[in-house]
Amino acid sequence: MAAMADVVETTLAGMGFELVDARASGGGRQLSIFIDRAGGITADHCAEVSRQLGRVFAVEGIDYDRLEVSSPGLDRPLRKAADFARFAGSKVDVRMRTPDASGRKRFTGLLRGAQGAVATVEVEGQDVALNVDDIDRARLVPDPPGGSRAWTEGKKR
Repeated sequence: MAAMADVVETTLAGMGFELVDARASGGGRQLSIFIDRAGGITADHCAEVSRQLGRVFAVEGIDYDRLEVSSPGLDRPLRKAADFARFAGSKVDVRMRTPDASGRKRFTGLLRGAQGAVATVEVEGQDVALNVDDIDRARLVPDPPGGSRAWTEGKKR
C-alpha cells in the first residue's frame, strides 16, 4: 500500500492535487483515493484523476478491480501540520492518542493554525497547543449555511 500511495501522491502533485487519503479494501482489489486542492474538487477533477491514475497504474503494474476517486468531503480529515496551517480559522474536532494533564483527549473548537508540529485550537475561550504527532484523528467540522443557529432552528421545524 505504501508504494501505491507514493505513486498516487507523485502523480497527483504533478496534476496540482493533494492526496488526502488512500485506502485499499477487498484484499487490495478496491482502491479509494481522496483528493483535494485549493478551490475545491469537482466531479470533472475526480474523472480526470481517475483516468490518469488508471494509466499510471497500468505502467506501474498496480493491479486492482475498482478505483474510486472523490473529494474528502466537508468533514475533511487533517493529518499533516500543513493541513492545520491551511485550515486555520475553521472549526475542528480533534481526538488525541494520549490525554492531556487534565485527562482530556477530545478538543472541539476554532483552529488557530500550526507552528511546526504544534496545532493551536481555541477551546472554550482558551488556546490549547496540540502536538500533531500525538493526534489520533482530526476533522473539519462543517459550518452549515447560515451558521449553526440557522441549521438547528431549521431542523426543529
